[in-house]
Amino acid sequence: MKLLMIVLIMQRLTELVIARRNEKWMKKQGGIEVGQAHYPYLVMLHVLFILSFTVEVVVLQRSIHPSWPFILVLFLLTQIGRGWVIYSLGRYWNTKIIVVPDVKLVKKGPYRFLKHPNYVIVAVEFIIIPLLYEAYITSVVFTLLNIWILSVRIPTEERALQNLTEYGREFTKHNRFLPSFSKKV
Repeated sequence: MKLLMIVLIMQRLTELVIARRNEKWMKKQGGIEVGQAHYPYLVMLHVLFILSFTVEVVVLQRSIHPSWPFILVLFLLTQIGRGWVIYSLGRYWNTKIIVVPDVKLVKKGPYRFLKHPNYVIVAVEFIIIPLLYEAYITSVVFTLLNIWILSVRIPTEERALQNLTEYGREFTKHNRFLPSFSKKV
């Protein structure tokens, strides 16, 4: 478990460094930040998730799940997905909602298939990371809290994209839930 915790913490800290660098660049491009009111709750959610997971495993003496190899593969797939998201968005990836007006939407990588793949990845992580060590309380509580924060965050992000980019027009052309097998967009 120690190695997993070190990996998660280092990963999150690295993402914050990337996000801060990208934030500076996007704001120089005229990027507008929205959702500042809920952002501290999002950060708190992720910090408390790691703490809750650690406490539940240590205090309640949870053991590794019998299906840990399968769960570990799922975890590794989420990490590949996370990297794919960050790579695909490039300088536009951030932990905050920052939209550069009139920017061309990213429609490559996982964004060919989903509007918000990063949120799907985090939702899966909030389930499988605790399950790896049978931390069922953390899994349930943080899945529910994540649903709540995303019920605020996604509409906020959608409104910003709708108001500042061609987002609305693009999604009347095609659905971003299933891959498009027609001409490349």
